[in-house]
Amino acid sequence: MRKTQIQLPDSLYDRARRFANEQEMSLAEVTRRSLEQYLGRYPGLGQAKKKWSLPVIDPGGPVRISAKKLKKILIEEESMRSIPR
Repeated sequence: MRKTQIQLPDSLYDRARRFANEQEMSLAEVTRRSLEQYLGRYPGLGQAKKKWSLPVIDPGGPVRISAKKLKKILIEEESMRSIPR
């Protein structure tokens, strides 16, 4: 593991420190997890788990997807991209 030094605006540092205290974690752990989460959304070339593509819909007739079902699909998609805890 490497040790590094970063500069944060006071307000961001204060928010991160409060969050760390509420979650009973160190600021370093919050920073590591945040970077893992953020970088997991933007995998490097050749590191993507699965190439994303638009869903294919049968053009045989009108397809109606309720807002509730669409929200469920989006939540499932987001959870597939999230880092497991």
